[in-house]
Amino acid sequence: MAIGERLAAPPLWPVEARLAALLPDLLVFRKPRRSQPELATAQGVLLGVHVTGFTALMDRFSLTCKSEHDMDKLAHIFSYYISDIVEHVLCFGGDILNITGNVLLALWTVKQNQLSDIITLVAKCSLEIQEKFGIYHTREGQDLQLKIGLSAGRISQVIVGDEQRQYLLVIGRNVDDVQVAQRLAQANEIVLSWNCWKLCEQYMFEVEIMREDEAVKLRDMRIIDPFDFDEHFDKCLDYLPHYRTSADTLRTALELDPDSTLEQTLRKHIMKNLLKKIDEGQPMEYISEFRTVTMVLVSLEFHKTAWMSHLCHLIQEAALYISTVIEKGGGQLSRIFMFEKGCMFLCVFGLPGDKKPDECAHALESSFSIFSFCWENLAETKFNLKLIYASLYPLSPSTYLIRHMKFSHQVNFHIKLVSISITNGPVFCGVIGAVARHEYTVIGPKVSLVARMITAYPGLVSCDEVTYLRSMLPAYNFKKLPEKMMKNISNPGKMYEYLGHRRCIMFGRRHLARERNKNHPLLDREKELEAFQMAQRECLHQKKGQAVLYEGGKGYGKSQLLAEINFLAQKEGHRVLPLKLKEADFKQCFYAIQTLMAIFFEIDACPAYYRQECLHKQLRGMVEEPLHCLFNDLFFVKFPLSFKVSHMDDLTRQKKVKACFFQVLQEAVRETPLIFLIDEAQYMDAASWEFLETLLSTVPIIMVMTLTSTFTLCGCAQHFLQSSQAVLVPILKLATTSLLRMACWELGVVSIPQELQIYLLHRCFGNPLYCEVLCQDLLSKDVLLFHDLQKEEKNSKWETLSANAMKSTIYGILPAGSEEDQELYICTVKDDVNLDTVLLPPLLKEIAVNQLDQLSLEEQLLVKCAAVIGHSFHIDLLQHLLPGWNKNKLLQVLRALVDIHVLCWFSKSQELPAESILVPSSIKIIEQTKEQKKKKSDADSPLSLQEELSLPQTEMLEFGVPLLREAAWELWPKAQQIALHLECACFLQDLACRCQSCHGGDFVPFHRFAICSAKSCSGISRFCSYKDTGSVLTQVITDKLQLPSPQDSFQFQTKPFRSQEAFTSEHCRTEEEFLDQVNRKLAQTSPEKDMLTTKPCHCEEILQLVLSPLTQHCLVIGETTCAFYYLLEAAAASLDLSDNYMAFFYLRKASSLLGQPSAFSFLKKHKVKICQFEEAIFCCLRSEVCFNMGQITLAKKLARQALRLLKRNFPWTWFGVFFQTFLEKYWPSCSLSQPPNNPSENSKKKLAVLQQRVHCLSLLWQLYNLDNTASSRRFACLATLMQKNSAEEFANEAQVVSTYVALSQFSQNMGDRDKWLQCEQMAIQKSSLCWFSREGLLATAQLMQALAYTKLCLGHLDFSIKLGFQAHEICRHLKKPALENLVLSVLFRSAFLKKKFDLCVRVLESQWALISQGRDVLGLACFYSACLDLLLYGKGLLCRPFGECLHFIQHCEHSCILNSQSNVMLGVHSSLAMWFAQDSQWNLFEHHFSKARQLVKRTNASLFGSHGFVRFLECHVLVLQKMPEGVFMHTPPETRSQTLKYCEEFFSRCVTCPVYHRI
Repeated sequence: MAIGERLAAPPLWPVEARLAALLPDLLVFRKPRRSQPELATAQGVLLGVHVTGFTALMDRFSLTCKSEHDMDKLAHIFSYYISDIVEHVLCFGGDILNITGNVLLALWTVKQNQLSDIITLVAKCSLEIQEKFGIYHTREGQDLQLKIGLSAGRISQVIVGDEQRQYLLVIGRNVDDVQVAQRLAQANEIVLSWNCWKLCEQYMFEVEIMREDEAVKLRDMRIIDPFDFDEHFDKCLDYLPHYRTSADTLRTALELDPDSTLEQTLRKHIMKNLLKKIDEGQPMEYISEFRTVTMVLVSLEFHKTAWMSHLCHLIQEAALYISTVIEKGGGQLSRIFMFEKGCMFLCVFGLPGDKKPDECAHALESSFSIFSFCWENLAETKFNLKLIYASLYPLSPSTYLIRHMKFSHQVNFHIKLVSISITNGPVFCGVIGAVARHEYTVIGPKVSLVARMITAYPGLVSCDEVTYLRSMLPAYNFKKLPEKMMKNISNPGKMYEYLGHRRCIMFGRRHLARERNKNHPLLDREKELEAFQMAQRECLHQKKGQAVLYEGGKGYGKSQLLAEINFLAQKEGHRVLPLKLKEADFKQCFYAIQTLMAIFFEIDACPAYYRQECLHKQLRGMVEEPLHCLFNDLFFVKFPLSFKVSHMDDLTRQKKVKACFFQVLQEAVRETPLIFLIDEAQYMDAASWEFLETLLSTVPIIMVMTLTSTFTLCGCAQHFLQSSQAVLVPILKLATTSLLRMACWELGVVSIPQELQIYLLHRCFGNPLYCEVLCQDLLSKDVLLFHDLQKEEKNSKWETLSANAMKSTIYGILPAGSEEDQELYICTVKDDVNLDTVLLPPLLKEIAVNQLDQLSLEEQLLVKCAAVIGHSFHIDLLQHLLPGWNKNKLLQVLRALVDIHVLCWFSKSQELPAESILVPSSIKIIEQTKEQKKKKSDADSPLSLQEELSLPQTEMLEFGVPLLREAAWELWPKAQQIALHLECACFLQDLACRCQSCHGGDFVPFHRFAICSAKSCSGISRFCSYKDTGSVLTQVITDKLQLPSPQDSFQFQTKPFRSQEAFTSEHCRTEEEFLDQVNRKLAQTSPEKDMLTTKPCHCEEILQLVLSPLTQHCLVIGETTCAFYYLLEAAAASLDLSDNYMAFFYLRKASSLLGQPSAFSFLKKHKVKICQFEEAIFCCLRSEVCFNMGQITLAKKLARQALRLLKRNFPWTWFGVFFQTFLEKYWPSCSLSQPPNNPSENSKKKLAVLQQRVHCLSLLWQLYNLDNTASSRRFACLATLMQKNSAEEFANEAQVVSTYVALSQFSQNMGDRDKWLQCEQMAIQKSSLCWFSREGLLATAQLMQALAYTKLCLGHLDFSIKLGFQAHEICRHLKKPALENLVLSVLFRSAFLKKKFDLCVRVLESQWALISQGRDVLGLACFYSACLDLLLYGKGLLCRPFGECLHFIQHCEHSCILNSQSNVMLGVHSSLAMWFAQDSQWNLFEHHFSKARQLVKRTNASLFGSHGFVRFLECHVLVLQKMPEGVFMHTPPETRSQTLKYCEEFFSRCVTCPVYHRI
């Protein structure tokens, strides 16, 4: 039965029914007895179904090295297959006793005289099972087939255990017969035991005698008239009292009335972790998990002569002991089952809720204890086993057993053989079977392996290599076993015999766990190193011992810190004694000091035969000769026992040994300072702690230790820490920047992409070990691509832009000591890789699962459901996934998790940006009105802004523990993952729109309306509904998650402001009138009309908390069409927020969904079905991203392609430009139409197309404007004309204003002063018709920025500053960083030319705060260009140091983004040349001047172009002045005619930018 699909018990089932579904009728309807064990007999027919090929299928999966994914498929196949068989057996009245591994055992209990009829019934059931399910073809090529065995007769039922836990077994000859029948059967065959054959109606069967007195093969049934099987079936029902009475269920046991006594009886047969989940009310589909467990299989083989009653008592005694020992070690006895020769006990460590860090060690120790118990207590012999064992010592118990078999003819064994095997690996832990009858079991290749090992290595405690390595037990406790072939297991791996705990008579040199890596310097550990250096100084100066103990969590870098201290100490000439302890060392008294002193005497690594001589040399002169024998037992030497020592008692000898050590160490520190380095000191024994405390107070020695914070120290260690000479230093997690630097070092790169940063930060939480393991895991999985930083990848293909996208975000990240010729690399994530679904490395997953299992069941379920949502989640969505949870219960569990820091309130600040440091006198009126409006809104509004912004801190949470979310997500089976992700997607889909302050709507304007018809008719999506719901959030997502409100408008504001008519009747004619009008509008005191104190934009939060998770949910559930839709929305939102890299990231995901493009257009076929409008959006968004990345050619190509898809062609030739220009100038009016006040769906579709056309044409003119050729100017002019016509057809005043602003700036760049000022005047007039919506306010800000730019170019600096401040205030509240950065650039230039250098510094500080986190290369280039101007002409004022400016230019000047921005780079290189000229560094001056001279022809008459040209003229004049002095080696002589040409060009540019001429 498919997991998560068919196995879903009805939610209204009572507890008794849920318990009964897990148990056979034999237990549900039995009459309990008091005696233990309970033994009862009955007559019945047994059916055994063996699924062949299942072990081979598991082996095939195990070879793919994709454990979790393969376990999911394996469990799905088996559960689906076995569920049909279970239901079929139940329909025939069978009672499913158990499903063990790949074997199903069913029983029909009847009276003896009814056996023949029931055998006929079971035979018919078997034939139908073989007919319907006999062969199952898997996609992996391994078929599953059935072998069926039948037996009949007397069946013994045994219940063993105690009052807490009980187990059902069926034993007897007929149980053995059904197993023999299964073994004799081939695939698709049915075999009857001989006793079954004798009891049946033989004339009704066609059989083949296989072996006389053993078995017969059933071929078919003879249907002889008047025999009617239906009639026979009805007859048999009278023999089956518990057959179902209702058609609604397959079992009567599920319909029993509530009975507390029955419930208590049934509970004893179910494992405690499963029982807790049932009591908690968890649905059955929430119980299954994929996790790594340790399995122990105990096999007891009995003599055939054992009496039944005595056999039951043996099993009872073994079960009680095994259960006690296993539970003490943290495991559970899962089940007991019989086989032909004996009994097996399957124990599992690490089931849900039981995970322990050292489960492999516990499993091995528990197994050896069980092994010893069974041989010593469950076998009666005529010899004293203890004497036999002693005589064979020091042989292992297994070797003893083999030798002892020689005496078997004299010994009456009850147990013939004891074998135990242990394996560790990933398995499916969960429920398989049908709804009416299912079992909790474990499935996986390691389950098959543990069973095969019992046969391969009898009489031993054997384990696989994984268990051996993960146990971390000493190697001398194991013995490697010879490799053996195992059935259906191609590569079992190395095997070991566990010999039990034995103290090694040798000791080895213990090095530190980590060695210092000179290429990876220690990060963020300056304070910790300072503590050691301080202790070092105090020890040397005061001659007192000092101890520094570093305490931190696992993986925090304690061992690496010790390695650094070891290096520094040895560098200073100190003698260092390093020691790394293990957990087993805690049990050995004085072990730490023994090993430290062995290292001190340099005898730890020398040969055994030379050890005594070496020690004698070391002790000579420091310890008396007669006392040397004191060290015999300690160092495994044999000095002659002296008379003096022979008269000492043990206590005196111990004191004398310590005194000798003190004396030796005292002498040593007089010559060389001595340092003890002890890693993992929490494993040090108490005697060693006591010795070190005394040593610290008597000898001036330095001790440096590390402690794990979660470990409880012994009393002596606590007393040591209280010493005044001991300092406890906590080791904290790494800062974010340090962690990312570490990741770069691990990967060998200078920068990593943003999605990889998020991946590491969400999983590491500052833990360096996690970062190291994750980086190594990514390298091993080959999911990263590496690119040379200096090599610019010039291409025109979207599919290969990942490296350039990374380079477009780099600044100031290179190592400080990097050499000029050093090869520097960056990395990117492969396009087809989704980091969100990359599985954790096994080591880290085990750590996280250990932490998860420490939580209560309620907390575990909550964490698992939250993990599906994402790193951060909302309470409402979480409650949506938790079945039957009310809000009070949810909040109670959340508070508990927050208290233990598993979860924390969402930390992202939802407040407005900090008040700007720019507070000029020109906008005082705004500050005053803001105070007035704040007071009034607090009084009038039912929910103040402060209260609204505090809500996310109570309803948004995020994970506070590393790896927990990822590990919890991986525990879910795939089918249940999909179901939960679908729930999340359904919940979030209506929230995927702009915030309320942006008046809702799609991020791609009218996106859903343009594609609704295609989506609705195709019926592709399971959950996405494309309908006109308004898509406006009644309350912002970060305040409270609610569905969109249909009452609000979509993109169109249908309720204008009350004073709109009065406002629009005033047409502005001058810039002064426009500024006064804006000030009046913003100064209105009515809260309804207040545009700067309304709710701020929360689109960024919607992108992070809705759109981004929604795309992930769609991808997981396989809804690629919906995923593509929301990826486009997320990319548009990112561009709207000026995050070009994340837009590229989403579009790259969208590209991977579409698949690789074909070289031939007629062969192009996308993997995802999208409409033509979506394809146009995809091209348009990619074009904008490429434009921002400097990929101009590709951006043009994509923009043209988008226009073509939007049915608006753009010409390629000059003739086409001429013809299209004529049409646009003289024939555009025919296409103009005004949209209705309440636009229909078709109108919205048209508006969606028009909006994209306007955007594409805007991109095209900006792209062509970058090239200063005549041809490009013609194309740019046509694009602006087409944009104006399309905007007027769009009839959106805000769009028209923006278009005229763009036209004015384009005309200024082209040097057309008249058109420039005319378009600007048109924009001012149109602005009075623009509603003051958010879109209109944005258009107003764009116009104000353009006016500030104009006034700057014309030389009206004061007015330009006023306009700039006003535009900056609006941009800051609109959260438009790109526009704000442009405003600040204009504002700086005006203040700079006005020589207001203090204001310049404040503007640059604001600009740095804006762009320093965004990593915008172009923005940084403009910023550093302004810094250079300030350094050159700002009277010594410094914003950023010159070295930083130069460093940025040197490493980013080859970026294609900066290569396309000739205007900016001309000013940068000219300024750098002037700086080097001031220092007379003429070679560097020549270098930058030559670059500026190459750029000058590619610039235009824009502000940045004119500014750069002025700087270039200064350099050119300087060259003329210095040329006679011969200081230039590579610059050709400049002629005066060339200088005159440059001057003429300068005056021609002054037509549209006269500010530099006036100055």
